[in-house]
Amino acid sequence: MKKKQLNIVFLIAGSEPLGSAGMQADIKAITACGGYAACALTAIVDEDTRHVKSITPLPVDLIVSQTESFLGDVGAQCIKTGVLPSRDIIVGVAKKLGEYPETLKVVDPVIVNSVGEKLVSDDAIQAYRDLLFPLATLITPNAREAAVLLGHPISDIGADLRLLAESGCSVIVKSVLPVDESERGLFLYDYLYNRESDCITTYRKPLIKTNNVNGTGDSFASAISTYLAKGYSLDVAVQKGEEFIERAISLGAEYVFGHDFGPVHPCFMEDKDKHERIYD
Repeated sequence: MKKKQLNIVFLIAGSEPLGSAGMQADIKAITACGGYAACALTAIVDEDTRHVKSITPLPVDLIVSQTESFLGDVGAQCIKTGVLPSRDIIVGVAKKLGEYPETLKVVDPVIVNSVGEKLVSDDAIQAYRDLLFPLATLITPNAREAAVLLGHPISDIGADLRLLAESGCSVIVKSVLPVDESERGLFLYDYLYNRESDCITTYRKPLIKTNNVNGTGDSFASAISTYLAKGYSLDVAVQKGEEFIERAISLGAEYVFGHDFGPVHPCFMEDKDKHERIYD
């Protein structure tokens, strides 16, 4: 009997104690979407639901060695990066990932916090542009991260998306405020630019009022990565990722978790049109 192949997403990401962001959120989303998650740890983040208290990077050689230990032995259909807290780490990871040109790559540039403050140095941001983005199938900045990368807030969608994709990758910019003032507080927009087709797809999302949004970007990028690993096209993988994260946020809004920013709820199973929660 022919043995089956797992749909593997290899993570290069940090760990945090809440289980709502970083590697922990990635693994839950990948599992919920039907993939197999493995991980090279990059940093230990100490945080509660109100504050990031510290980020402690792991040694570059250890991060690179973990990556080679898995990819050199098992391999993966898709690689997804999370927090890479220094330029040296970005350089080391990019060099190693360059050895796997056929593997799909989703780069989530974790460079600012929820209020737009930079989490990494300017030279680390430049290393993302110069070294990681050219390797990426897709980059997934949110609106604040896109503003840092561009040097200005998103204004001209077509021009700005193409500028973000100039290194050769496709890009989805998340949670852009509506242009129409009447939609403010009601909707957010995601914009996907598929570089291969030169097409822009717009996703209009109802704004779900909840504090349980910690790790939303991690979960979303990991869902897309999983659907890419399963063989879906970029457009379909993003569409399925959008559907997944909307359900996860909606379900997560029903729960109490700590004193401020809690998790989304990725652990539901699909049965045709019915969604059953694993936890309940």
